[in-house]
Amino acid sequence: MTTQGVENALEVYFMDVFKRHEYRLYTLVLHLTKSDEYAKDVIHEVFMKLWLQRSGIYSIVNVESWLYKLTESKVIDFLHKTSAERKLRDALWISMRNMTIEAIEEKISEKEYTSIIDKAIDQLPPQRKRIYRLSNADSLNYQEFIQYLKISKGTLKNQFTKVIYSIRNIFQ
Repeated sequence: MTTQGVENALEVYFMDVFKRHEYRLYTLVLHLTKSDEYAKDVIHEVFMKLWLQRSGIYSIVNVESWLYKLTESKVIDFLHKTSAERKLRDALWISMRNMTIEAIEEKISEKEYTSIIDKAIDQLPPQRKRIYRLSNADSLNYQEFIQYLKISKGTLKNQFTKVIYSIRNIFQ
């Protein structure tokens, strides 16, 4: 028999095996995985492996048993992978939820902190309040600040010190 004849005989034998077992294997995998997509993928992998080993197909004593064992192995791999993915997904979900809770707590803390600072600023005398608000709103350097407010360097330094002291006292 020629090489082409052997190849044709292997192809015919493969197609016969495929036709006899494909539907039953598919039904089994579908029942076990509850996934049409995965069932089709498993059957494809099983028969692809058989096709790649077609030159040794006649050495397989029981093709049906070989197909079922390989299918079983692929289904077990799927179940392990699904279980691991579920654990990973659950762990990720818990982590994301904790991050969200932390972010919310951080925002609440930030709001509370801002509220406390705002209350402290509101209690400052008008000149200190103005200095504080200008220092946060504008990016003036020290000399520009003095010229803008028309006060001396010592007065500005003194007022800043008192603003910081007033705010710091609220947090103690």
